[in-house]
Amino acid sequence: MTEYDKMHDGQLYHCSDEEIMKLQLECLSKLYEFNDTRPSETKKRDALLKDMFVGIGEGCYIEPPLRANWGGHHVYFGNYVYANFNLTLVDDTYIYVGDYTMIGPNVTIATAAHPISPELRKKVAQYNLPVRIGANVWIGAGAVIVPGVTIGDNSVIGAGSVVTKDIPEGVVAVGNPCRVLREITEHDREYYYKDRPIPPEWR
Repeated sequence: MTEYDKMHDGQLYHCSDEEIMKLQLECLSKLYEFNDTRPSETKKRDALLKDMFVGIGEGCYIEPPLRANWGGHHVYFGNYVYANFNLTLVDDTYIYVGDYTMIGPNVTIATAAHPISPELRKKVAQYNLPVRIGANVWIGAGAVIVPGVTIGDNSVIGAGSVVTKDIPEGVVAVGNPCRVLREITEHDREYYYKDRPIPPEWR
């Protein structure tokens, strides 16, 4: 098994492996080009994202600058995913994001981890665990999602939350560490903010 194979198998591997670093550099060059585009170059951005990501659906928009260890090389975005500026993808293994998910500014989604053992860290040992984010999720500004986490469909992650464990579908979850605050209810389908009713044209 190669070091690259170990990256996607949860095993310890040498992240400074020569072949890994060569491929990673190619991916980072594409990311640099994406971040260097002008706001008017939407077609160029779309084409670059399709080349950079392992899979990206229709209608996706990522506001530069985008930061990514592998330039999106291990990232799947569904359809109509929106990400605000300064999204950081530590995409050393796979990140899956479902349709219609919205990601606020300064969010970090990380798959890479290092052993607690200082001896292993001296040897540049690393292991990776995939992150799965469901469809129609809203991730608030400044949230951090750590390796191995799954977030269920239709859930909301509050701004500044640190998501260290799986979050079920259909809930509002906040805090550090992130915990379920409440379920999404019929009240949320009647009111968009506190006591402000959803206008008829939005129903």
